[in-house]
Amino acid sequence: MRVFEGFVKGVNIGGWLSQCPLTKEHMDSFIHEEDFAAMKALGLDHVRLPIDYPLIENEAGEPLEEGYEYIDNAVFWGKKYGLNVLIDLHKTAGYNFGDYINCSGFFVDESLQERFLSLWDRISARYGKYDHIAFDLLNEIVDENVADKWNDIALRAVERIRKNAPRNWILIGGTRYNHIYSLSELLTPPDDRIVYSFHYYEPHIFTHQGAMWEKSMPNDFRIPYPLTAGEYLEVSDTQLDGAYSWFFMNLPKDLTGLEVIENMFKDAVRISEERDVPLYCGEYGVICNASPEDTVNWYKDMNTVFTKYGIGRAAWNYKRMVFGITDDHLKGVIDELKNYL
Repeated sequence: MRVFEGFVKGVNIGGWLSQCPLTKEHMDSFIHEEDFAAMKALGLDHVRLPIDYPLIENEAGEPLEEGYEYIDNAVFWGKKYGLNVLIDLHKTAGYNFGDYINCSGFFVDESLQERFLSLWDRISARYGKYDHIAFDLLNEIVDENVADKWNDIALRAVERIRKNAPRNWILIGGTRYNHIYSLSELLTPPDDRIVYSFHYYEPHIFTHQGAMWEKSMPNDFRIPYPLTAGEYLEVSDTQLDGAYSWFFMNLPKDLTGLEVIENMFKDAVRISEERDVPLYCGEYGVICNASPEDTVNWYKDMNTVFTKYGIGRAAWNYKRMVFGITDDHLKGVIDELKNYL
């Protein structure tokens, strides 16, 4: 299986230029040059940089130079400290994964699609000249019914980016929040510098235990890792109204830990090998509500599978966002955890 060269072990910098107040005060204080030095010290080779479109364009679609300057800093600091940078468009005009029900118009509205393509024209023109930069087209398409439309939009985006960046890596993710089970829907790569991207937070009821934004998740809910697939399925059915049951419904019920991950990865690995396209896990991580010991065990199993198949990845998240790997709740285990990123 081909490897996403230079993007093997990384971390997301969520909450800096995406999913946060895009104020000068916040952006100037959240990340500094020394954070890039610290990320390099964790043994990483890249960062995934989520950005929201209001950072770099106004409501009329006109570019905002002051927003690009923050990306410029990340590109410069990445080069200085030997970290490649994956620019991830987390939200575009008309599409927000967190409000996907009201964003269905993006997939039929040509003007919104052209604005998305024009945004990539500008990003690729500015950063396509750097060989340590890659591009992640759009974060988490949710509705599985738009898979064909998304493939068409993605192909058009690749064609536009290639005019400015003929050899930079481009990442394309599937539907259902970039779920690993959706990779089979993706278009056949139009060139040899395309990567299939997925996100992995399974078992979801473990990695998101007590998450306040999950409608069926009690805030005080806690569950350990590892349990068997059957046990996770039973808990989802009985305590969480089956909200996450489909992740484990087709797995042998006695699988546990590493066995579960390997089983869920097997089709993705097959597709990667058949189509000769690298795989990349753009997000994976554990909420701060889980015990530090269980968090380390989960990362250890993930690392085993990533390493076995040569799959690049970026943990969510560098700090804060209730998933921060450098936050206080993991302070006592960070020396062990960094071995499994």
